[in-house]
Amino acid sequence: MKPLVSILIPAYNAEEWIADTIRSAIAQTWQRKEIIVVDDGSRDRTAEVARRFASKEVAVVSSENQGAAAARNHALQLSQGDYIQWLDADDLLAPDKIERQLAALRDFDSRRILLSSSWAYFNYRPNRARFVATSLWQDLSPVEWLLRKMRENLHMQTATWLTSRELGQAAGSWDTRLSFDDDGEYFCRVLLASEGTRFVPQGRVFYRITSSSRVSHIGVSDSKKDSLLLSMKLHIQYLRSLEESERARKACLAYLQNWFDNFYPERPDLVAELQDLATQLDGRLEVPRMRWKYAWMKPVFGWKAAKWAQRALPELKISLIRRWDKTMYRLETR
Repeated sequence: MKPLVSILIPAYNAEEWIADTIRSAIAQTWQRKEIIVVDDGSRDRTAEVARRFASKEVAVVSSENQGAAAARNHALQLSQGDYIQWLDADDLLAPDKIERQLAALRDFDSRRILLSSSWAYFNYRPNRARFVATSLWQDLSPVEWLLRKMRENLHMQTATWLTSRELGQAAGSWDTRLSFDDDGEYFCRVLLASEGTRFVPQGRVFYRITSSSRVSHIGVSDSKKDSLLLSMKLHIQYLRSLEESERARKACLAYLQNWFDNFYPERPDLVAELQDLATQLDGRLEVPRMRWKYAWMKPVFGWKAAKWAQRALPELKISLIRRWDKTMYRLETR
């Protein structure tokens, strides 16, 4: 019998997107599947919209708001699948995504092979998505995958992974302490428990750009900065558990430096902690450099004002692009 695939969708205040996301799950050409939507105490009509799709194949449950990690754990506990497909409530799967990934498995493969796929950003029109390959888009060992992620500041979007239940059980549950980068930390543990990744380029994921999904949305949130630091410490721990070497330490230092500007200068306590980590790795973090467009503001208005402009103005541009794409989407689907 073909394996059962559980498509698990945590949702919070996603009424604008949830219908399209569920449709993309239902449309999967892999027939033997179950779809579980966990509404994490949404304050809008997310649960109402999701329940329109309730059927023998689609289950919708509601819980008190406890965060994305807790909602994912809840969905996993309810699932029965041999394989797990995670899907955020605003993203889309290509119709044959799951089928292509499972077709890439060989008869002699173990359940510890971690399947990944290609992904691309979009706003409102998936047909405008552009798939741009990175060095993670290939078969890799766990240590090589982590080295590249941390050294080159890369990631794989949550829905790209297709994980066997055996592998998920070996990795453990999602860490509910994390309100930011919970997916990055979780899939590090899945990776550690795996025999390596198998990349399936034809399996495609469409990652919707929203105000809450962008990496830069960490903004000024202290709780998210605390969460990010914890996730970073765990990333370093995981990589060094696989390989204690000069190249691993350099990758960890590059990783710390890449994210350092999220803490500097607003959180001197976390800045000191990060410098201590760098010292343990035989290095030191440099003061983040402003992009040339905003560097002139620093001596005139101060570091915080210049940093705010560097963050806010690109976000304004992105917001305008999203509005334009939304207008075009409505015209095309009228």
